[in-house]
Amino acid sequence: MLKKIRSGFVMLRECVVMSLDNIRGNKVRSFLTLLGIMIGVTAVIALITTVSGVSGSLATSFSSMGAGTLSVSITGSDLKSGVTAEDMAEITALESVDGIVPSVSLNGRVSVGKKVESNVSVSGKNAYYFITNDELIVQGRPLNFIDDDNNTYVCVISQEMVDTFFFGVNPIGETIYISGLPFTVVGRYEEDSGGGVASIFSGSPDILIPYTTAMKINNTAEVSSFTVYLAEGVNSDAAAEEIENLMDKQFDYEDDCFSVTSMSSIEDTMQTMMSMMSSLLAGIASIALVVGGIGIMNMMLTTVTERTTEIGLKKALGAMPRHIQIQFLIESFLLSMIGGLLGVVTGLILSAILCNVLGTSFVLNTGAIILGVGFSAAVGIVFGWAPARKASRLNPIDALRAI
Repeated sequence: MLKKIRSGFVMLRECVVMSLDNIRGNKVRSFLTLLGIMIGVTAVIALITTVSGVSGSLATSFSSMGAGTLSVSITGSDLKSGVTAEDMAEITALESVDGIVPSVSLNGRVSVGKKVESNVSVSGKNAYYFITNDELIVQGRPLNFIDDDNNTYVCVISQEMVDTFFFGVNPIGETIYISGLPFTVVGRYEEDSGGGVASIFSGSPDILIPYTTAMKINNTAEVSSFTVYLAEGVNSDAAAEEIENLMDKQFDYEDDCFSVTSMSSIEDTMQTMMSMMSSLLAGIASIALVVGGIGIMNMMLTTVTERTTEIGLKKALGAMPRHIQIQFLIESFLLSMIGGLLGVVTGLILSAILCNVLGTSFVLNTGAIILGVGFSAAVGIVFGWAPARKASRLNPIDALRAI
């Protein structure tokens, strides 16, 4: 038994040595063949690893911007289109809620002197918004509770508005007209202070005014969207259920009047989308692997034809068909694996470069490496099987006639 095992290892070693000799003997053809596998694996590794890095960065941004918050959007009913200040006070009174930030949006015509801008984004916020975003204001003061309670005509403007209307002038204390109404500028804020990903959903308004003033301009007493900030340590799902129960009561238990969304659910959706994109890109890149496999099969078929005499001599000296088949399979497997390993290295380098350019973190994706190496090994075996089988079935007499 040990003798058979030893002889098997010796035969396998000799097959590997002969395969490597044959690969080195046809350097140009071997290089062009494994290049197809290398390109395919490089594409798979680079795409999947880069998408993983982008996905991780997005997940971190979502978590940081949405930790402990719930977003409430109201479609309303026939009798009630939104929530009133009293309704929001009831929600704020819940133990799980730390505070609420209503959002009242409008597009206004803004002017200062002879300078006029149309469709300027104006958003109504309350004082709690500036408490939770205490680094937002870079000059002047934020809006406060007095502004909310008294519907004051004051505003905080973005740097873009400063450049447009007050270039070279201190804007604090100046008057700006929004839809014909005079507002006193009390502060300036930086548009990117709230986080990059947040702006994808909430946008970046040009001017912030008290939400009560914005409601007055819109001639409404109800808010159609707001953000709930949860108390520390509160489970977002439990808090969402508690808020939904209270709002069901406020809307007389009518269906489809509002929706409560947590950032965790948005993050889960984003992760699903990124996984689907990663799988799609990997599938497209795998086409290159299939093309490379066809190249391997073509080379091995050519090799069988060129080595007909060698195969005939081996069979005449007692080589079994399975020995011939194993040798050609090993040669195909080695070609594919060399290309696969080179593709893994090249793919990781390319992915690191792409992540650096995109400004995301580079994450080593073990699954992508296993997929690339495993797929290249499978390609070598699958596409090498037909040439190996053809070589093993050659008639030794017909093969020796070629001498």
